[in-house]
Amino acid sequence: MTTVILAEKPSQARSYVEAFQKNTKKQGYYAVSDPVLPQDTFITYGFGHLVELATPEKYDEKYKHWTLSNLPIMPDKYKFVVPTDKKAQFKIVKDLLTKADTIIVATDSDREGENIAWSIMNQAKINLKSKNIKRLWINSLEKDAILAGFKNLKDGWNYYPVYKEAQTRQISDWLVGMNASPLYTLLLRQSGVRGVYSIGRVQTPTLYMVYQRDQAIKNFKPEPYFELNAEILANQQKFVAKLDPYQRFKNQLELNTFMTDKSLVTGLQSGLIKDVQKQLKKSASPRLFSLSSLQSAINKRYHASASQVLQAVQSLYETKLLTYPRTDCNYITDQEFNYLVPNLSGYRGLASNKVSLNNTEANSRYVNGKKVQEHHAIIMTKIIPSKEKLAALPKLQQQVYDLVLRTTLAMFADPYEYEETTIIAQVGHANFKATGNVPIKQGWKALFTSNTNNTNEDQETLPQVQKGETVKASLKTPQKETTPPAAFTEGTLITAMKTAGKTLDDEEAQSILKDVEGIGTEATRANVLEVLKKRGYLLTQKNKLHVSEQGVTLCKAVELEPLLTSPAMTAKWERALKQISTKERSQENFLTQIKKFVQKIITDVPQQLQNSDEIKQQVSKQQQAQKEAEVIFENPQFTVLGRQKFYVIKDKKGKDFTLPKTWSSKTLGRTAIKDLLTKGQTNKLKGFKSKKGKKFDAKLKLEKNKLSFDFS
Repeated sequence: MTTVILAEKPSQARSYVEAFQKNTKKQGYYAVSDPVLPQDTFITYGFGHLVELATPEKYDEKYKHWTLSNLPIMPDKYKFVVPTDKKAQFKIVKDLLTKADTIIVATDSDREGENIAWSIMNQAKINLKSKNIKRLWINSLEKDAILAGFKNLKDGWNYYPVYKEAQTRQISDWLVGMNASPLYTLLLRQSGVRGVYSIGRVQTPTLYMVYQRDQAIKNFKPEPYFELNAEILANQQKFVAKLDPYQRFKNQLELNTFMTDKSLVTGLQSGLIKDVQKQLKKSASPRLFSLSSLQSAINKRYHASASQVLQAVQSLYETKLLTYPRTDCNYITDQEFNYLVPNLSGYRGLASNKVSLNNTEANSRYVNGKKVQEHHAIIMTKIIPSKEKLAALPKLQQQVYDLVLRTTLAMFADPYEYEETTIIAQVGHANFKATGNVPIKQGWKALFTSNTNNTNEDQETLPQVQKGETVKASLKTPQKETTPPAAFTEGTLITAMKTAGKTLDDEEAQSILKDVEGIGTEATRANVLEVLKKRGYLLTQKNKLHVSEQGVTLCKAVELEPLLTSPAMTAKWERALKQISTKERSQENFLTQIKKFVQKIITDVPQQLQNSDEIKQQVSKQQQAQKEAEVIFENPQFTVLGRQKFYVIKDKKGKDFTLPKTWSSKTLGRTAIKDLLTKGQTNKLKGFKSKKGKKFDAKLKLEKNKLSFDFS
């Protein structure tokens, strides 16, 4: 009786092997033995996807060249192929699976892991009904978790619907991409613009969200307004109080009318303390991390991309320091809580010994088994690394581990306590309100401050005053302007994808988690952003995301077909896909809807583009941009293109980035850019200007694709 364990990739297989008592390495697999395993057990592995959907030319040679007459491409049966460079390993896996009596699926415990395993088994053309199929489902690659998982294997067939969901997602994306991409590319080429225009079921609405934000910023017209504030002098201390209820005034006349009605004048006058309220408040620690919220938090703190964060968490998972990364949940179960508690002193030694972690009773804000479906929140494993081991990790992995560590420990700390003081001062017949917080007990916040003895935080922000006290008030009427919405960062875009474009902050997005229909999945969102950047549709400038001119052309073209750009529609598709894994919907039902959608755009889009004046204007604009995108210089590592306001550095390894044409009021010429890319720094340059307008000279240096001054 032979048992074969199918891992997703070699590193995962090695983690399993290391947990067992004995192993012998073979070509493409291992022979293993352990009390938790049957006799004659082997571990083999894929290289991620060993099996892929065939490209259109595998169905018919005519699809090698894109033509409108070949659309739509809708096979009756979908072909799957093994890439040439993976055929040798596939044969090893196939031979082992064919001989096996029991197959243990041990790929990543998620939808894509099911897709990888079942695709391999189906492509191997083995009689699956004749096999005993089991499923390893674990949240950690540490030895104890692996052994416990193999002692408690699940019925593999229970996860077959999850595979069908993942496969349906794969096929639906293929249908949209293989039809819409040539359709838009060919039609836009007919209009006169070069390039390939890639369309995706998830990537296109994601790009369109950034485009809409860019347009909102570009078209924003600041509107002036006046505020009315009171600078209160009480007990020789000043503080500012805002009009209560707060309101803005569109113009001076509106402000003057209000002040007259309320018997107010600018400048110094008497005031009265109408009310003083003091309230002790508590603030709970942040929720535990899902992948999306961790990507968002790390991007905000350290400006790492979503893809870089995922790679860092994946590495920490594979080195057994963090639990499974691709989770959309921010709760843990009692089981995880119960192993964290006895290890608290060890974890705290890596963070801060000054923080008390006394709350060892489970709190439903963090511990709720009913909220955990496939995987719990990202937390530490039982393995507590030494400080030396952590210091040896790449910088981003250190930052990720540290933030997960502190956020997890925070749920054991006391709440942050502060006294909120609210003062209502009456001036004339108007009220003005000031609010100040005085920290009473740092609690969990001490985990997130580098210096917990910071005395500045302990200073009262408002003076001691009594109700009925007379004070001096000086009314101020500052003129301000409304501000545009903030550009997306990768962190805020990940949150927007998760909430299907709803305007929610990270905390809200986490708290409603399962109730939100998002775009994409935890496992795919980072890759979607990387694809958009690699294809040149998204540009990153100082951690802000913007749409390139080519991306604008694409967005203007697809906005004529709202279903392609609608986050809400894409979110409904995601919900329908999830229904396949719960057997509420069939693969055939979903793909029929996608085919109807594809047929609709093939019928409608040619006429839409032909009749759109806006598309004609944008095509003309991009033609001009393409002329301006001249090659500045090339070498074996880089191609540098000049755009209107920046340079595009196309790294031959596929990691493109941009550099500004102007830096601190100085235009950066070709020589400076060439020196930065080849030498890492320029010679001393003249003509920089500080924010205050002062001129200075300095060298520029380039480190990790970021510019900075060198005054040496």
